[in-house]
Amino acid sequence: MGVFGRLIDLLKSNVNDMIDRAEDPEKMVKQIIVDMQKELNDNTQKYGKAKASERLAQKKYEEAQKVSANWEAKAKAAISQGNQELAKEALARKVKADGDVANYKEMYDSIADQTEAIGNQVEILKTKLDEAKAKQAMLIARSQAADTKKQLAQSVGGIDTASAMEKFNRMEEKVQRKEAEADAFTEVAGVGQDLDLQDSFQKIETDAKVDAELQRLMAEMGQAPAQGQQTPAATQEIDDMQLDEQQ
Repeated sequence: MGVFGRLIDLLKSNVNDMIDRAEDPEKMVKQIIVDMQKELNDNTQKYGKAKASERLAQKKYEEAQKVSANWEAKAKAAISQGNQELAKEALARKVKADGDVANYKEMYDSIADQTEAIGNQVEILKTKLDEAKAKQAMLIARSQAADTKKQLAQSVGGIDTASAMEKFNRMEEKVQRKEAEADAFTEVAGVGQDLDLQDSFQKIETDAKVDAELQRLMAEMGQAPAQGQQTPAATQEIDDMQLDEQQ
């Protein structure tokens, strides 16, 4: 193997190693869902705390409104009694309570906005998590199908089809040569002559059986061949033997 061949093998090895160390889609999908669930839980807890803070701010705001309204009622009562000094003191307390009302209102509005934002984020996370769970099975199935497709492609790609067919053709030619050699040896060995000889002996046996059957029938019918008379089969056998001697 040349330098370039070894270099190609090295590159293939590095690529395969990088693929093996790549992130597993199935594990990553599961981990993403775990992370999304954890984030949803964290934001749900934050939303709960924000909601509690919002309710507390609302309660403080409502209490400050009641205090302001109470001092205003007292100021009216003092005025109705003609006691302006007492009415002023009540109104001074009301002004302070109105400051608290403004502060608690501002704090309540801010917390309410934050709580709403967190609540919206929680709803978005819930929707995304539901979508991810719905896609999880599909993504895992697609990942497994892709792995199978890649493995099949690698298996097919690892087979040298041209080389395999070339070897197959060589084996077929070798078998054909062996068959031709067998036919040639059979012809040289005179297998055909042996078959002709076997046919001749088979014919003699058949003729003998025919002559025997003829004699049996003639005997049953009260007839017999004349003394020295030969059956057709016997006559043919003698003629064949004479012909062989002449040859």
